[in-house]
Amino acid sequence: MALHLQMLGTGSAFAKAYFNNNALLSTDDFTLLIDCGITAPMAMHQLGITPEKIDALLITHIHGDHVGGLEEFAFRMKYGAGRRPLLYVAEALAGPLWDHTLKGGLGQDGITCLEDVFDVRLLREGVPCKIAEGLRVELIRTPHIPGKTSFSLYINDEIFYSADMIFQPKLLQQLVDERGCRKILHEVQLTGIGEVHTTLPELLSLPRKLRAMISLMHYGDEMESFSGQTGEMDFLRQHRLYTL
Repeated sequence: MALHLQMLGTGSAFAKAYFNNNALLSTDDFTLLIDCGITAPMAMHQLGITPEKIDALLITHIHGDHVGGLEEFAFRMKYGAGRRPLLYVAEALAGPLWDHTLKGGLGQDGITCLEDVFDVRLLREGVPCKIAEGLRVELIRTPHIPGKTSFSLYINDEIFYSADMIFQPKLLQQLVDERGCRKILHEVQLTGIGEVHTTLPELLSLPRKLRAMISLMHYGDEMESFSGQTGEMDFLRQHRLYTL
């Protein structure tokens, strides 16, 4: 069964040209939205995709460019479709997602918790979960902001999808050598010091074999000026459909 990827956006938190780094991951008859940031509703609108066409959502961590569109998504599904969308979220993120992010906007009479607006499915770190036929996802905790929990994804035991993360070369090498990883979709910070993200020079320091597996995402608006400077790695493009 083919697995397809379409990036709603490929930009960093502050990028304006490329929208937030959110993705549609689809099998023949199921579509999973990975993260739903501030620009996700606009990106979906441009593609002609309504919330009803999304079968489930999965959240990697709680930053606005990854969860800022959830309020609109939930309200449109509640009052437009009359149902709760399916939401996959790590056990460690479910409480904070409601208490620290969504409660202020979604909370009202009849909506007092995350489960009132979403059909919540809790994910355990390191335990693969069958999302749909031909689609399995495992959460891998990866470092980003100190004190804030964030998870990258291992998809179908062969594709690594990074959340925002500090450079983890040992993890990447281990996934390839020990777990059969064949494709890496990795965030990149093109300029500046990588305090909470992975920089392009860091990725360029990887062995050539690993670099050849990497496609870059979550980049800044200066991306085009880095054409030809990423070695074997290519840039994922907003709205383009890829077969993984």
